[in-house]
Amino acid sequence: MTSNTPSNWLPRDVGQALLVGRVWRKAGEHEGPCVVLVRNGEVIDITTSAPTTADLFDREDIAQFARTVSGESLGPVEKLIEANLPGSAEPALRLLAPNDVQAIKACGVTFAVSLIERVIEEQAGGDPAKAQEVRETIAATIGTDLSKIEPGSEDAMKLKAELERRGAWSQYMEVGIGPDAEVFSKSQPMSAVGFGAAVGLLAASVWNNPEPEIVLAVNSRGEIVGATLGNDVNLRDIEGRSALLLGKCKDNNASCAIGPFVRLFDESFSLDTVRKTSVALRVEGTDDDFVLEGISHMSEISRDPADLVAQTWGPHHQYPDGFMLFLGTMFSPIKDRDTQGGGFTHHLGDKVTISAPELGALINTVQLSTALAPWTFGVRALYRNLAARGLL
Repeated sequence: MTSNTPSNWLPRDVGQALLVGRVWRKAGEHEGPCVVLVRNGEVIDITTSAPTTADLFDREDIAQFARTVSGESLGPVEKLIEANLPGSAEPALRLLAPNDVQAIKACGVTFAVSLIERVIEEQAGGDPAKAQEVRETIAATIGTDLSKIEPGSEDAMKLKAELERRGAWSQYMEVGIGPDAEVFSKSQPMSAVGFGAAVGLLAASVWNNPEPEIVLAVNSRGEIVGATLGNDVNLRDIEGRSALLLGKCKDNNASCAIGPFVRLFDESFSLDTVRKTSVALRVEGTDDDFVLEGISHMSEISRDPADLVAQTWGPHHQYPDGFMLFLGTMFSPIKDRDTQGGGFTHHLGDKVTISAPELGALINTVQLSTALAPWTFGVRALYRNLAARGLL
């Protein structure tokens, strides 16, 4: 991000982008979540026509519907974004994650760089002080460039056999270059936070980082209808102790951020656009002036996004409410922050910005999960709220 102006927080072609989001607002005598579209820079409440984003994503004519459906104007999108920046007063319209009842799934170890770092976490047993030594040993044993290996291919199986012979095989190697992708449940429906909110860390974690990713919106038919940005918050020390602790690491209060909007596929934005997109990360410390920057190029992903969706949805597993799918990241920060050789970990108060020119920016701050408001508004609360407002 080059400057803190609304134009940098939105897609560079926002005037032609079809964006879907959710806001919390007063709606008649009741307040609650509303589904909104952004058309030509204007925010439009369409909850009377689409009470959930899952309903909207299931429409066969979704792009045409989004272009023509009528609704209540809520003003310019720039003002909505600006009012929701971290540190702002409680806004009249609070941005929520752009998904609601969908399952939230995530793919891991989809980039060669992140594969190496997962192996390092495992070999270091979650101890950041040992990471550099292990990193050097791993590099000497298997190298650092696995990007040309196609997962599940004959060459990948030959590499697997050689690594097993050397005693260097890892469960992360299995999902990184083996035939089966790692697909896990990141978070629960209705639990993700949106633009401007705080993301949560477990207090027990001392080695953690953001994971900037593209997130696909997939409907109940397994069709990819759009994409957005996400932060798959990562606790490197806890997962490094045992991969069986993945669920404990990934699913906590506010440990999943998605937004600001889902950009729908149309003639100007498609899955091919996603395949060419680069996702930037910037972390700014509020207590130490530390700045971390990185970039993740989707062109370097080892498994195609369509293949990851097919490994998630199919004859083996359906999602009647659709799902959101994190595609993974190539960014595993190793820049020292607190001690030489200690690598990166979050400080409370960090500001995290994840951005892509086609999708805008997702901005969050970092706090402890236990310090944030408890999550109480789930699927049952959503449907009670919609029914009370006469929207079901």
